[in-house]
Amino acid sequence: MPTAVLTDRERTAVQAYLRLLHTVRAAFDGPPGGGRPVVVPPAVLAEAERALERAGLAGNEEQFFRLVRHWCPQE
Repeated sequence: MPTAVLTDRERTAVQAYLRLLHTVRAAFDGPPGGGRPVVVPPAVLAEAERALERAGLAGNEEQFFRLVRHWCPQE
């Protein structure tokens, strides 16, 4: 299997995405019937967006998700 060597900026983007993903999962896994809408903290979303921009991956989801699959295949 080929190995992806990520730049620091790509790694930061992948890590920010994973934090966003885990935040959303935690919101959906909240107490049943909680009656609260699922809210993603704006800071978590903004962090992911900034990291994608800095890595040059904004608008290139195919390349980004390829990096995510190579770096963290269980996600």
